[in-house]
Amino acid sequence: MGQWSSSFVSLACRVALQLGPPGHSLRTFFINKLALNLHDRFQQRGIMSDLDEAIELHRAVLLLRPLDHSERSSSLNNLANSLQDRFLQRGIVSDLDEAIELHRAALSLRPPGHSDRYVSLNNLANRLRDRFLQRGIMSDLDEAIELHRAALLLCPSSHSDRPVSLNHLALSLQDRFRQRGIMSDLDEAIELHRAALLLLPSGHSTRSVSLNHLALSLQDRFRHRGIMSDLDEAIELNRAALLLLPPGHSARSSSLNHLALSLQDRFRQRGVQSDYDEAFSSYSQLSHLSHPASRTDLSAAKSWAASAYVLDHPSVLLAYQVALKFLDQRVAFLSSSCRHFDVISEAVSSLATDAFSCSVRRDELTTAVELLEQGRSVFWTRLARFRTPLDELSGSGDIGTALAEEFKRSSFCLRSAFHQYTEDRSLRIQQLTMQWDDVITRIRMLPDFSRFLLPPLFSDLQKAAEHGPVIIVNASQYGCDALIVRNAEDPVHVPLDITQAEVFEFSSDFHALSERFGSSDNQLKLVGMLRKLWNDVVDPVVQVLRESNVCPGSRIWWCPTAEFTLLPLHAAGPYERKKKNMSDIYISSYTPTLTTLIRARQQISRDASSQHFVAIGQGNPVNGRELKCVAPELAAVAEHVTPVVSFTSLEDASATVENALDALDHNQWLHLACHGMPNQREPFDSSFAMRDGPLMIKDIIRSNWQNSQFAFLSACHTTVGDEKSPDESIHLAAAMQFCGFRSVIGSMWSVEDEVARQIVSAFYGNLIDDSKRLDCTRAAVALHKAVKSLRKKIPLEQQIVFVHIGV
Repeated sequence: MGQWSSSFVSLACRVALQLGPPGHSLRTFFINKLALNLHDRFQQRGIMSDLDEAIELHRAVLLLRPLDHSERSSSLNNLANSLQDRFLQRGIVSDLDEAIELHRAALSLRPPGHSDRYVSLNNLANRLRDRFLQRGIMSDLDEAIELHRAALLLCPSSHSDRPVSLNHLALSLQDRFRQRGIMSDLDEAIELHRAALLLLPSGHSTRSVSLNHLALSLQDRFRHRGIMSDLDEAIELNRAALLLLPPGHSARSSSLNHLALSLQDRFRQRGVQSDYDEAFSSYSQLSHLSHPASRTDLSAAKSWAASAYVLDHPSVLLAYQVALKFLDQRVAFLSSSCRHFDVISEAVSSLATDAFSCSVRRDELTTAVELLEQGRSVFWTRLARFRTPLDELSGSGDIGTALAEEFKRSSFCLRSAFHQYTEDRSLRIQQLTMQWDDVITRIRMLPDFSRFLLPPLFSDLQKAAEHGPVIIVNASQYGCDALIVRNAEDPVHVPLDITQAEVFEFSSDFHALSERFGSSDNQLKLVGMLRKLWNDVVDPVVQVLRESNVCPGSRIWWCPTAEFTLLPLHAAGPYERKKKNMSDIYISSYTPTLTTLIRARQQISRDASSQHFVAIGQGNPVNGRELKCVAPELAAVAEHVTPVVSFTSLEDASATVENALDALDHNQWLHLACHGMPNQREPFDSSFAMRDGPLMIKDIIRSNWQNSQFAFLSACHTTVGDEKSPDESIHLAAAMQFCGFRSVIGSMWSVEDEVARQIVSAFYGNLIDDSKRLDCTRAAVALHKAVKSLRKKIPLEQQIVFVHIGV
């Protein structure tokens, strides 16, 4: 009913605005009413266009309310609140910055004595704390604390908001303590939490929150001063909070986690078995969560898994399974925005790789594969496992279309509910969960959708090895391992005699070396590093492959994790006379995940006669150095390809961002020769340099290309991704693959212009055989042959720079 009334009010306001010309006395009222209504409707339905329009209307109202207008401060707050909501959805920091400045302006219009000054002080303080949590700028936090102090002075003991104001100041002081370690900040926070608790009698809806806050601050003080009475009190407070949070309550997981951590601390101090048992009994309750997991639920499950491993508790594997189940649920109802990628990748960290290692150490090899697949490349998983099935669902008929829209709406409402801190929040989440579960149940009843949102089983993942073994190479704090996945047999475990710390150091050294390739000294260092990679990682795998009768010359697929993703496994070898290197034994390809490889094989390949090939070359990009061999490279591509397929070329002035995206909509084969511009801090801004600017990953992922076959990315650093989250594979080559290309060739570091031309010419000469047909499944072999034919002509680092990804 709320949605219908919201739509009716919006319509009425629009009609009134049409009837009331500019200058009409009520025009500002109706614009403001429409803006507020659209914001409200956005919070109900999650349609971003409603929020965008609300923001523009709030801007219009602000223009109509000059500095001396009595309602200007309200308009400033309304616009700031809408921008804050958009920041939460899209993660655009400029929205948060503008919201802060608007709250400053509103505060300046509410001087001491103004009835709403308290509200503006709190609004500005809260947004500054948000920005501190986003950027870590201490001046924001210091200012937030002073503003919270000022707000508290306006809240006498009888004021209904005084407990909230006390808690806000206390939480900001705790933040500052964690940054600077000044004990007086923590001591003051504890006293403020105590004062808030005294104002919240038994039965108060937020008493459990204050109990938890006080418990957490006491636990912090115990860890710095070692006073056992602080820890004992924290445990009792956590227990009291849990009594107020029945199963199903949205805040229960956080309390369970805090209690378990405090009990573990006490167990380490006193060795009382009952504390150990109660800690893991508390954790085990997480497995019965009755709503889709929130960020705090996922954090609690991660804490359980880490604690169980460190304390050798038998629940460790269950803990990892629960944590990855929670991750799946989080991914399911989050949008595919860059902000949510940051949130998830930060929350996940090493979860999947540690789960894999834990499973391997318990000889649960198929479980290891399943858990690793669940927890890696979560952004691309969001696109592949959720967007694609939703597209298929929408295309399956009227029922499917309706269910897809209902699922999107339910997901948004749940996501919004987790961000709201109202008294009925938990009840609202329970109601929305029932709706969310119901729509998923109905979707799974449709043909071909029985496993909608469910992670793949090993029996399905095993299909990735249909055309050759897939070797998972994993680095974890618990150890490093390889696991060989085969099509019709159980996985084979290959222990690796190297630690995660050593892999990290090795990958850092290799990256530093790759920045200096060119001199003879660096050639010798490169050979030394490739030998170490062979001895520590690749040779043990090759020995098992040989024992498993994988024939020399066969294709294999590497699926590396963590820092292994940064190393050229395909190029390892002894580099000694009469001894074979990896490239002399097997033909290597890579895949970010098993599911990616399976999906690429499932895509239908049309006959070559109906396909189209585009070569895009940009040797003179805006603000970039000239690439002199781009034109000769495209000429070499045309020479080989034109006789067998419809061929188009875009060069120089024609090679713009818009033209490139348009060409990709109409061509299944792509050769791209230009500068590659990786951005390891903001990986979605990694780009190809076009004539008029960058073609970014975030442009690419908005595309929905049909029947894309092959992309040769003749550019530098196209497999270089996010330095903080290498397992997420947010790089240019992965973007092309996850957006539809079945087979991709990319580069691990800088490519010399002339070398690229030579390799490209040799590659296409090998790709097109006597059948005169293009087949993307021959790309790996063609690259292998091309490099082999040029070994005596180009330096080692350029021989191994290109890698094949996909089928």
